[in-house]
Amino acid sequence: MPVGYAELEVGAVYRSRFGRTVLEADNVWFTLLTMNTNPIHFDAEYAAATEWQRPLVDSTFTLALVTGLSVADVSERAVNLGWREVRLPAPVFAGDTIRAETEVLEKRESASRPGQGIVTVRTRGLNQRDEVVMEYEMTRLIAVRPKAPAEAAA
Repeated sequence: MPVGYAELEVGAVYRSRFGRTVLEADNVWFTLLTMNTNPIHFDAEYAAATEWQRPLVDSTFTLALVTGLSVADVSERAVNLGWREVRLPAPVFAGDTIRAETEVLEKRESASRPGQGIVTVRTRGLNQRDEVVMEYEMTRLIAVRPKAPAEAAA
């Protein structure tokens, strides 16, 4: 597992160690916590009349989950600078198990922040059938050389 900027290689693909099964409670709580009033996420009767015939998992929950699943692989010590081109090619439902797959697209040292690097990755969220349910590019700021424990404490 990569630890920092130096270990990340352009073209390398990192797969999350774990998958995470989405629970109905995850979807309902996240939808309510974020004040999302679209009934497709929490009203089973409403959702039954849609093409999916059941509630869809809130896409921002899926974005948070896929991002979180990729942290240990490519960004545990990085700062998120933003997402680009977030796509949702397939729906997520309660009971789906999601995992992340991240490819390093580019990396460079920052011109304006000495000692920092900028890494751009493409991350895909896949369900238990290996269908892509989420895909995005993300740019992160990461130390080129992580601080030693003594430096971090100073």
